[in-house]
Amino acid sequence: MKPRENVPLKELNTFGVDARARYLLDIDTCENLAGCLEGYYSGNLPLLILGGGSNILFTGDYHGWIVLVNTKGIGILKEDSSHVWVRAEAGEVWDDLVEYALARGYGGLENLICIPGKVGASPIQNIGAYGVEMKDRFHSLQAYDIHEKKTRTFLKEDCRFGYRDSIFKRELQGRFLITSVVFKLDKHPRVHTSYGIVAEQLRENKVSDPGIRDVAEAIAAIRSRKLPDPDDLGNAGSFFKNPVISGGVYARLKLQYPDIPGYRLPAGDVKIPAAWLIDRCGFKGFRKGEAGVHEFQPLVLVNHGKATGRDILALGDSIRSAVWERFGIRLDREVWVV
Repeated sequence: MKPRENVPLKELNTFGVDARARYLLDIDTCENLAGCLEGYYSGNLPLLILGGGSNILFTGDYHGWIVLVNTKGIGILKEDSSHVWVRAEAGEVWDDLVEYALARGYGGLENLICIPGKVGASPIQNIGAYGVEMKDRFHSLQAYDIHEKKTRTFLKEDCRFGYRDSIFKRELQGRFLITSVVFKLDKHPRVHTSYGIVAEQLRENKVSDPGIRDVAEAIAAIRSRKLPDPDDLGNAGSFFKNPVISGGVYARLKLQYPDIPGYRLPAGDVKIPAAWLIDRCGFKGFRKGEAGVHEFQPLVLVNHGKATGRDILALGDSIRSAVWERFGIRLDREVWVV
């Protein structure tokens, strides 16, 4: 398995941004992972591990190595009367794993349906939606240490999960290539429908006693309405994280903006929907050249066809500045900028 040179990346990132990689190496089995990396990668150039390309913005050509993870396989590692431990290879499409669980009645991943990307990226980002995060079902992962050339197992506490965050986005960024992930799922699941919009969709679907498939179908319907299909309009889903502010700051903002929504967290802080802040700054449906903000979901930045990564980044920076000037709240990007 030899690397390719000067490889176009437009089809490998959901923004559909034109960029090229100096070298690209496809990995389709864990068995040849170490050999390929040791045989071709000398460490003299940057290295980027790419899964589904659904959470990345290329702002130019990548003058280094890209490792494209395409390993496949989902299976049961072990089980007891209440739980099942499911192991998935890093190159599996995330939604295929969700469907695997749904088809067998295993609960825990149904709220995370229709999140683009691959399994190996899910712990890096600690993906989440509608009251559930990946870490809630995470058991462990295996990853290859590119520096020390050996495989290591990470348990939940090793990963230091946070809101759309993990150790792999911080001090271990670029050092480990995740090869597989194990999830602990329920054989007798209890559904999570605490988000109002999910409950509303279930009522619209005329479901009064929802199971995991009902919840998945409701969330899939919500996401299809709110989020554009990357095949039709280039995007990477939510461009920004929902900011968390103190209860005191929220109380002051509430006096000035009585309709500002907020979700209180256990420690007393408040999570603010970034989409609301962006909308109030007038960016919903905004377009500058080929870069724009989605007309229905202001949290999503889009490529109308020929936007460069720098165009999209500049628009994102304009939004961040406007939100800061009006509300005094800093927006952090959820998308990884390269």
